[in-house]
Amino acid sequence: MAEKHFYEQKQYTKEYLLPYFQKLIPDFHKKKVLEVGCAEGGLLEALQEIGMHVVGVELNPERAETAVKKNSNLKILVGDITDSKLSVKLSETFDVIIIREVIEHVPDKKAAFDNLGKLLNDNGFLFISFPPKRSPFAGHQQIGKSFLKAIPYLHILPKSILRPTAKLLGEDVGYIDEIKLHYSTGCTIHEFEFQCLLQNFIPIKKDYFLFRPIYALRFGVPTIKLPKIPILKEYISFGCETLLQKKPF
Repeated sequence: MAEKHFYEQKQYTKEYLLPYFQKLIPDFHKKKVLEVGCAEGGLLEALQEIGMHVVGVELNPERAETAVKKNSNLKILVGDITDSKLSVKLSETFDVIIIREVIEHVPDKKAAFDNLGKLLNDNGFLFISFPPKRSPFAGHQQIGKSFLKAIPYLHILPKSILRPTAKLLGEDVGYIDEIKLHYSTGCTIHEFEFQCLLQNFIPIKKDYFLFRPIYALRFGVPTIKLPKIPILKEYISFGCETLLQKKPF
């Protein structure tokens, strides 16, 4: 599975993210890049191959170890984006920070954004993507084995209903606790925008998706954007994707 994740990350970077960054970030190939939640390091390797300076932070030691095994030249720190000493441990700042499908798992959003502010150079760029907390699959129920993985808003049902149902359908013992945890740590678009405002991260491009770009690679379905209507972006969107620039106060 780790191999699969690595190659998906690398392919997605080459086919979607790299053209996106090259179009929107001037002289992107000259930038120093930090990826927060770099997992198996496929994105970092794709950027390193075109000569970029890249660094990764990964909370899961096993995923970080896989990344280094795949490419021993990668610099990856096992660490937490909410760690108050993270900027000292990294000992450098960056022109671009990428944090994909991570912020919704971070309990302390303010601590995370404080660190992003410290690590990003003035006029640097921040790319964030995440499923909004009130979206249909904010519980990440798609990790399940039964048809429960296809049920939208499953995570809002009470545990008294979910536990016996999941057991009956042969789901893993911790399945319900996991989707409830994902929902509890989720990030609404309103909270995301507020934290960006505190750091003076100004949006350059913001998109909301019914079908996210990664779905084209994973499932072969077309990317479908949603209009920027509040109720749609919070409750219907499967993903928010934003490129921001840090402006000096």
